[in-house]
Amino acid sequence: MSLSASLPLLLAALLIEAAIGYPARLFAWIGHPVTWIGALIGWLDRRLNRESMSFAMRRMAGVVALLILLGLALVASVALVALCRLAEPLALLPLALLASSLLAQRSLYEHVARVAEGLGQGGLAGGRKAVAMIVGRDPESLDEAGVARAAIESLSENFSDGIVAPAFWLGLGGLPGGALYKAINTADSMIGHKSPRHLAFGWAAARLDDLVNLPASRLTALLLIAAAALDRQADAGGAWRAVRRDASRHRSPNAGWPEAAMAGALGLRLAGPRVYGAVRVEDGWMGDGRAEATAADIRRALALYRRACLLLWGLAAIGSAAALAI
Repeated sequence: MSLSASLPLLLAALLIEAAIGYPARLFAWIGHPVTWIGALIGWLDRRLNRESMSFAMRRMAGVVALLILLGLALVASVALVALCRLAEPLALLPLALLASSLLAQRSLYEHVARVAEGLGQGGLAGGRKAVAMIVGRDPESLDEAGVARAAIESLSENFSDGIVAPAFWLGLGGLPGGALYKAINTADSMIGHKSPRHLAFGWAAARLDDLVNLPASRLTALLLIAAAALDRQADAGGAWRAVRRDASRHRSPNAGWPEAAMAGALGLRLAGPRVYGAVRVEDGWMGDGRAEATAADIRRALALYRRACLLLWGLAAIGSAAALAI
């Protein structure tokens, strides 16, 4: 798919998803692309990842599973593009509706906003209940400031891999590009961790996810810095300094970029040591502000996020106009 087709598709998908999200009734009826991909990954995990195999064989099995996943995602998405093109000249609408399911602007905002509401209405217990829906760490280990930081960190990281990254690959490769990215990212979230079962089997998914998220994480940081420049309550200079100083200190090669930008923009400290299950994970601090984040800081982060989304729409619009003019 050429840029003159993929960039208008991206813009339309961003606008549709922001307006209607993914309807709950549709999810109840047919599920979601992520649930379909997840079901396939789970099946491949059960079939190919056997404890009796050597470490090297399990790593190779993970590579095979990833290739099968990507092959099926590519075939399905190319078939859907061909089917939608039968509706020319109105093919953009069904394609954009399909592509919008790969983005999460609306749902991310709603989930993070619920944490601020939970803290405001239910105190620590309400905040812990809400934040447990969006983070993997043990909510019982978090105080109110920890709940607020976790929500802001999740907003920052998921803005990158739930919105900017699929948007980047949609803009570059159309629906197949977005579908391939979503398959990789879902595989990483399911099997790309360092548990005994998935250390070898999920190695390929984790490494490929790091690679495909690299451009988007940097772009996300720039969007947040630019958004901070348009927000009187944010500090664009602080965001820039935090990214330059702290992004590389994060244990993830990509998550540090948006988290450092958000931390610097809001005058906070994010990341740092965290507890997942019973395991304490040591990590570098992003930003040099206060660690005592509040529900008000979550709302400030959401305001910055909205501006950054608008800037992303602007980039898609400018790119669409330029591609169509060529």
